[in-house]
Amino acid sequence: MKTYEALVIGGGPAAISLVKTIGPKLRTAVIRPEDHSLIYCAMPYAIEEKVPMAKTFKRDELVTDTGAELIRDTVSSVDFDARTVATASGAVYGWERLVIATGARPLLPPLPGVELPGVFTFKTEDDMKAIAAAIDAGATRAVVVGAGAIGIELAQAFVERGLETHVVEFAPSILPNLVDADMVEEALADLARMGARMHLDHGVSALREHGRVEEVALSKGEPIRFLDDEEAESGESDAAPRGIVVFAVGTRAETALFAGGPLELGPQGIVVNGRMETNIPGVYAVGDCVQFASAITGELAPGKLATNAVPMGKLLGAALLGSKVEYRGFYNGAATKVGPWFVGGVGLTEAQARKRHEIMVGEASLTTTFPIMPESKPARLKLVADRATGKLLGAQIVSGAPVTDKVDQLTMAIQYGIPVAELEYFSYSSQPYQSYYPADNLIVHAVRAMAPRPA
Repeated sequence: MKTYEALVIGGGPAAISLVKTIGPKLRTAVIRPEDHSLIYCAMPYAIEEKVPMAKTFKRDELVTDTGAELIRDTVSSVDFDARTVATASGAVYGWERLVIATGARPLLPPLPGVELPGVFTFKTEDDMKAIAAAIDAGATRAVVVGAGAIGIELAQAFVERGLETHVVEFAPSILPNLVDADMVEEALADLARMGARMHLDHGVSALREHGRVEEVALSKGEPIRFLDDEEAESGESDAAPRGIVVFAVGTRAETALFAGGPLELGPQGIVVNGRMETNIPGVYAVGDCVQFASAITGELAPGKLATNAVPMGKLLGAALLGSKVEYRGFYNGAATKVGPWFVGGVGLTEAQARKRHEIMVGEASLTTTFPIMPESKPARLKLVADRATGKLLGAQIVSGAPVTDKVDQLTMAIQYGIPVAELEYFSYSSQPYQSYYPADNLIVHAVRAMAPRPA
């Protein structure tokens, strides 16, 4: 039996970040069940055919070049007392430290018909290939359930591929966990102009079949049908799929391997402390499989994003090599693109913050470059802060140019406790092709506009 100083179960962003740190220092192996680790955020663009599918596959060398061993197998059981894992191939491996990085699986709601052919989730290489194959086989309509970032990106991909595309979202707006509705009114209008048929403030109540999914029943209004009236009346259709349904309604920590065992599990995943330690000595967990709190509220919070998983992996790597660092929690900085609009956010939206705080809000609308420049595009920012403390709670930006740099600046302000009053004197650069006029800055402008918002 081969024994490792560090054995990692899973090969996603948290695992790779960890191994880059410890691989050169500790005898390490990664057990990964998938053929490839994926660039998850690029997957919708492979469906759209903007990038080849193979470009979404990460190189195995990201692991092996560190000196770690990559084992393609599936862990079938873990013996915490014997400090061993067994795999589907019959192999057994020993460990001094075990790191669980099993990620998360997509949610599939318990609705009639979700088991039908033509119904998908979107997380794995197999999901991506199956959806692409359904389109290539002649699907002409698509229903995306969920208008978060993945749902919206998939909807745009389907529109681009020529499918009649419907988006069903329980909330009254798109991207409800990232931005407030008032920030994406133009983006929503552009989605409709592109051809996406929006069913906001709706749910799916059932999927109906004729050998495969052929109708999506909504919580209100007419169902979405994949057959025309004549086919539906006759009960006959050809063998090619007419439509597909993709659920993009969130993910759940992948912890089935540990159910009923000694590892402590919470409602959102494996319970860990700030050093990524579980309740079992020598056993750690990182990434989407863990339960953790918001760094802003201190309350348990969803945070299944690569932008959280990667810092967890880096931090655990440092801790295993002797550092005293601790993880502070989720900030949930994220971004997406809707038509011509780049949309990003971090922390709490105004709607979320209002439930916990007396708030003040500052908004600014400037341009991405000097307004005199031909490339100039609109940019809008909203800052949300606690009235009593001046603590920044969240930020949202919608722009005609990429926004991740602004999201990162504001994440840093939240992470390191810079109060909004100090941001008014933020020192910034300016250049005609890259910023607004030197006399003003989007963040500073929003801070100066801060005012209480009534409950």
